[in-house]
Amino acid sequence: MSRPLRVAVVGAGPAGVYAADILTKSDVDVQIDLFEKLPAPYGLVRYGVAPDHPRIKGIVSALQKVLDKPSVRFFGNVEYGVDVKLDDLRQFYDAVIFSTGASADRALDIPDIDLPGSYGAADFVSWYDGHPDVPRTWPLTATSVAVLGVGNVALDVARILAKTADELLVTEIPSNVYEGLASSPVTDVHVFGRRGPAQAKFTPLELRELDHSPNVEVIVHAEGIEFDEASMHAIRTNKQVEMIVKTLQEWAIRDVGNRPRRLHLHFLEAPVEVLGTSSVVGLRTETQELTGDGNVRGTGAFTDWDVQAVYRAVGYLSTHLPDIPFDHVSGTIPHLAGRVLDLDEVPIPGVYATGWIKRGPIGLIGHTKGDALETITSLLEDAASLPLATSPSPSAVVEFLEQRGVPFVTNEGWGRLDLHEIALGAVQGRERVKVVSREEMTTISNG
Repeated sequence: MSRPLRVAVVGAGPAGVYAADILTKSDVDVQIDLFEKLPAPYGLVRYGVAPDHPRIKGIVSALQKVLDKPSVRFFGNVEYGVDVKLDDLRQFYDAVIFSTGASADRALDIPDIDLPGSYGAADFVSWYDGHPDVPRTWPLTATSVAVLGVGNVALDVARILAKTADELLVTEIPSNVYEGLASSPVTDVHVFGRRGPAQAKFTPLELRELDHSPNVEVIVHAEGIEFDEASMHAIRTNKQVEMIVKTLQEWAIRDVGNRPRRLHLHFLEAPVEVLGTSSVVGLRTETQELTGDGNVRGTGAFTDWDVQAVYRAVGYLSTHLPDIPFDHVSGTIPHLAGRVLDLDEVPIPGVYATGWIKRGPIGLIGHTKGDALETITSLLEDAASLPLATSPSPSAVVEFLEQRGVPFVTNEGWGRLDLHEIALGAVQGRERVKVVSREEMTTISNG
């Protein structure tokens, strides 16, 4: 090929940026354009990680280095399926990689889960992270709250609900989020796990962070600290499980202090029904027992918990993209080593997937690098047979978006928004304050 390989990446979160990075480090001359429906890049790092996680947020600097490469362009505020479609992208690029992630809440099939006062964790995370497409207010009126699930997202939600707003003021939370949390009357947050402590899905670091607040008493309810043969095997063979169990056991036997808010951890309690008629007034759980293989079964013993809000954190789910095959059961794009497959399970030439839309919402951000490597390896193996773009000039897609009247955000525009948020933070003595309005973000970016 006498010109650079032209590649479009749809989704500018870690998965898409890692794919771009690996491509730029290959021996192939390549030009990469990252398309993102939001005006800012970084996906779940910006809009899915709790604001009091500065160590995880540090990944932003590494992602920005990729965006700064001369062969990489950013097109923010461009929504796939609305502003640009697959046939459009095929005109301008030899290959298209989909890395749109997973941002919807997985459903939980129990009675009255949709009552007012029952929420998906992903929606709440989007609110406290200042996502531009969610409402600016959140109904924080409950004194006692239930969080369903024992993954990292569940602990994030529980921690943000339990902490005082002033503790979060040092982070980049927007002013509206601070004001909302400051008005919250919450005193107790209950986290429920269906299985035992050895089967918990959170990390040791995430667990220990619960206990760092001077205003939150973490209480582990000892009746759920049980282990079967499979649990003991996991403890013996997995250092992470051993650390989690050791921490939980220590917390279960310590004296309870008198901090003004309490965060309760309950294991072997499965949610079976949300209680209420016009709004949430309680949660019913069934006590479980371990079956020896790490699974559980109900005991027939039920408990009603006096809570006024329920947050389900039972997993994220990807959404179907126009013109792309989708497995609605797994919530992923069917693929073979990253090559997107059609209905006959044949690879679609020049179309690839990476990240959670490819493998499902599992694994930490670091796992995404290996996933991207597999996809890029497939793409480079196919390079000689890719369907070539008919309008490969880098200016062609710019002209297309301008003719469509799409107010897209460039690398330079994101730089302006980035500096603006840092300046907002400096005024308040903080590192950064997010802009939460899409219109304002676009206006600032486009100067």
